[in-house]
Amino acid sequence: MTVVIGFEGSANKIGIGIVRDGEVLSNPRRTYITPPGQGFLPSETAKHHRSVILTVLQEALDEAGLKPADVDCVAYTKGPGMGAPLVIVALVARTVAQLWEKPLVGVNHCIGHIEMGRLVTGARNPTVLYVSGGNTQVIAYSERRYRIFGETIDIAVGNCLDRFARVIKISNDPSPGYNIEQMAKKGKQYVELPYTVKGMDVSFSGILSYIEEVAHKMLSSGQCSAEDLCFSLQETVFSMLVEITERAMAHCGSQEVLIVGGVGCNLRLQEMMGVMCEERGAQLFATDERFCIDNGAMIAQAGWEMFRVGQTTELADSWITQRYRTDEVDVAWRD
Repeated sequence: MTVVIGFEGSANKIGIGIVRDGEVLSNPRRTYITPPGQGFLPSETAKHHRSVILTVLQEALDEAGLKPADVDCVAYTKGPGMGAPLVIVALVARTVAQLWEKPLVGVNHCIGHIEMGRLVTGARNPTVLYVSGGNTQVIAYSERRYRIFGETIDIAVGNCLDRFARVIKISNDPSPGYNIEQMAKKGKQYVELPYTVKGMDVSFSGILSYIEEVAHKMLSSGQCSAEDLCFSLQETVFSMLVEITERAMAHCGSQEVLIVGGVGCNLRLQEMMGVMCEERGAQLFATDERFCIDNGAMIAQAGWEMFRVGQTTELADSWITQRYRTDEVDVAWRD
């Protein structure tokens, strides 16, 4: 039986997970939370990760009931993500691999989300909507690659939501996107916002610029509430995502949709996608916050797949890259 430990820390979450042949043995995680109205800087995020990563590592081993000798491979997030936090995780993973005398595997963060989603939901060959703070892509598998059919041409959907949360000082605890989702449930009035779909791609920067400009005017004049703006923003950006996902499904002849990434936890997005799938006679697969939010187990699972087909990373090649596209990875384990 193959046991893989995975280190993830590409953004404001540091997680270490252990997987054994498709079974998640442990998956502890910590989140760096900033005050309302503020984002998280790479240097400060890296400092947070550095302060807790060894504690999280011990938790992962204790929770799994394993010793270093029981681990067969060490996987880490190579990218994409924020440079400084990625470096901290790669440094610790490299050190652990050498101390434990285990092979090392550098994992694409996006592939980690997809493989975790496939494992947890049982989706066989889905059209994937990958939505997070740093990424927005519609993906399908073909000929040993996860092909990107559509993506954001500027900022990610999660970044759009996070930056709007800063404008109206929504709390970052547990996450700005979660708090926007809760406020949106109380929204009663739809405020029309720009809707920008360009073929298979989407754009969120114009929507963000517009809502940043009008938010304080509309709120101070009583034209709408903060809850109305949260509702309107969600409805608009999620409609765009459902549209391009359906277009990719039609192109691929797919009858499965898998939503992954931190924004994929949003129940309203899942509901809207579910309606589209029902109309097409398709099936929707989604996970909860344990696995859709960045976590170590997803890196361990992708690393497990790679290790089994002989894909390992030499120490000299164990760098990180902030720009590591989903379609650059040789997906040898699928065939």
